[in-house]
Amino acid sequence: MILAISIAVLLAGSLAYLFWKQRKEANQPEKQKEQTQGINTKQLQLQAYERLILLTDRIALPNLINRLNQQGLSATEMQILLMQATKQEFEHNITQQIYVSPEAWDALRNFKEQNLLVINQVASFLPKDATGMDLNKSLLEVLIQNPKASLHNIVSDALSYEAKKLM
Repeated sequence: MILAISIAVLLAGSLAYLFWKQRKEANQPEKQKEQTQGINTKQLQLQAYERLILLTDRIALPNLINRLNQQGLSATEMQILLMQATKQEFEHNITQQIYVSPEAWDALRNFKEQNLLVINQVASFLPKDATGMDLNKSLLEVLIQNPKASLHNIVSDALSYEAKKLM
């Protein structure tokens, strides 16, 4: 009888140990998966901030003008070209908003809207026969005379700050 109880206790103990070991091993991949997902999410967020900093640089008016400057365009044609490029760049990166803070996305959206407003306002003061070069020159003069007219550095710094908080 004692032998049967000893065997039963030994068998139950062995089964309990095996069950515990199996559960422990099953939980490890789950924890590793959670850690990996956290790393992947952080990596996606950092990549989004990187892309948005690049976007900020690409839609900064001096960079847009430098990239899109073409001889022979009227001021209206250049205005449309600058606005289209700004909107296209922004729309190309619109999905990145799911990875960044609402404040970062709002800052970027405000920067885009500000650029469109400046382009339209400067263009509205030019004579009807103005060239694209006249518009570009006027835009650059506005930015030089009033450096606060561009949010480029502020938005870039805010995006960089948020990205560094993730690291």
